Amino acid sequence: MKRCLLIFILTCLLAVGLHAQVGEHRSEMAVGINSGFVLSNIAFVPKVPQGMHPGFTAGLSFRYTSEKYFNTICAIAAELNYSRIGWKESILTPEDKPVVNALTGLPEEYQRDIDYLQLPVFARLGWGRERKGVQAFFQVGPQIGYYLGERTKMNFDWAHRTPVYSDGSGRTSGVVAQDTMAVEHKLDYGIAAGLGIEFSHPRLGHFMLEGRYYYGLGNIYGDTKRDYFARSNFSNIVIKLSYLFDMATTTNSKIK
Repeated sequence: MKRCLLIFILTCLLAVGLHAQVGEHRSEMAVGINSGFVLSNIAFVPKVPQGMHPGFTAGLSFRYTSEKYFNTICAIAAELNYSRIGWKESILTPEDKPVVNALTGLPEEYQRDIDYLQLPVFARLGWGRERKGVQAFFQVGPQIGYYLGERTKMNFDWAHRTPVYSDGSGRTSGVVAQDTMAVEHKLDYGIAAGLGIEFSHPRLGHFMLEGRYYYGLGNIYGDTKRDYFARSNFSNIVIKLSYLFDMATTTNSKIK
């Protein structure tokens, strides 16, 4: 846990350090909206076989551009998002076939949806056009999330689930404690980084397409020696579209 906190603090300092460079001055503010698709899972220890959980995210975007340092456009970006993430279990036999429930006759399915209010803050570096044209960008920084609620989707009675049989049949994994455990830690935190492309127009605004990865440093369940799981942290892949419009711009004939 101390190592995770150290990494989190160093990432915050990196964001501040990148912003503190001295270059060609800018003072530009843009605000807007964003939405996207999220694929998530949780790194459980002991391991829980999973696929990727499909979810979504949507919210508000903010960006302050402070300078151009050589060819690099430096900015601070932030978002306030509502996101649905979680995990989706792969309930398989030793032959990698779906486990069919004896009562329902259907392949067993289990999915947990967890809703968060998320706040990522990024140091953003861009290369290309600022006002009219295309710009590539990279951004990295800390993200915190606060738990809002959760729901379970399953098509079988948990008390009559298919177990792991002594002859090796049934489901491959006997780790099922997570299926009946509610989220214990309401605060999630970690590091997010993304690559994207932006198209800007002086009258239409800024349109962005980004691919982002988030690695959680906190666990959703307790991780002491008395707890069942030693790890239970999120990882997310996000594909996101954003639209921003300028609230304040810098008067400079060199800006293109």
